[in-house]
Amino acid sequence: MTGGAGFIGANLCRALAARPEVEKIRVLDDLSSGDLTNLDGVEVDFVMGSILDAELLTDLMADTTTVVHLAARPSVPRSLADPLASHSVNATGTLHVLEACRATRPHVVLASSSSVYGNCQEPHKHEDLPTRPLSPYGASKLATEAYGLAYAESFDLPVLPFRFFNVYGPMQAAGHAYAAVIPTFVSMALRGRPVPIYGDGNQARDFTYVGSLTEVLVDAAVRRVTSPTPVNLAFGTRITLRHLKDALGMVLGRPVEPAFLPPRIGEIQESQASPHLLRRLFPSVCPTPLEDGLRMTVAWFENSATADPGLQLDAHI
Repeated sequence: MTGGAGFIGANLCRALAARPEVEKIRVLDDLSSGDLTNLDGVEVDFVMGSILDAELLTDLMADTTTVVHLAARPSVPRSLADPLASHSVNATGTLHVLEACRATRPHVVLASSSSVYGNCQEPHKHEDLPTRPLSPYGASKLATEAYGLAYAESFDLPVLPFRFFNVYGPMQAAGHAYAAVIPTFVSMALRGRPVPIYGDGNQARDFTYVGSLTEVLVDAAVRRVTSPTPVNLAFGTRITLRHLKDALGMVLGRPVEPAFLPPRIGEIQESQASPHLLRRLFPSVCPTPLEDGLRMTVAWFENSATADPGLQLDAHI
């Protein structure tokens, strides 16, 4: 697994370790955005390194049967600040991973993003829609899935590209400038501070609890599921930032105040998935309700030191 010390990767390692079919978990991570403490208590073979190291990747593929490629340089604002760095990790890095897989042909699960759809006006984004990313991050994730599908066609590599939609949950860091919206909201609210909302708060997202996402990823890895097209990994929920703020208040048992800020460049107004293809491939998966996911996320924050008092107001959604 690449990026296994990150938020999603560490949750996935725990889910994989609980499956008897999984004999060994190897994690490759350069810890640029992950944290080794996320893997505390999980039996993994950790390798410190970069997906830009082609020789290292080739060595690691020798006895690998499935690759879950999560390593990335996340965040739309971060990609606006440094587009070349986002391309290098997300596009070129993915190409290095796929090239290393050519000889041994492991099953490859790739993480793309809903940002590839751009500001499409369709109420639910289905996989046949045109892709029009609005940011360098979105463009780099489109390259991720395009290269994956090209290698499937060109080299008969078994590939499954997923498009993630606003994943949240335990171990998602809040204490940096490009934090995602839910950990930022939770961290601020737990300290009694207003939560930052860029724009009017009516922008809507399809928030996916990390436990639901890892359930799908584990099933995909165990059954070696492939697809000739990208697959949305979200469940079609529509949650505005105003509703999210109120739902968090219900979980905390007190109102959460907003701090409205100017809208940001590259931000999408509506992002909900059409889950039909996902449900066809994974009919048994059941999404976690928002309130339950928020409750588990809040509990993790309350038991950790992640709620950084120095958090900057630049949450990425």
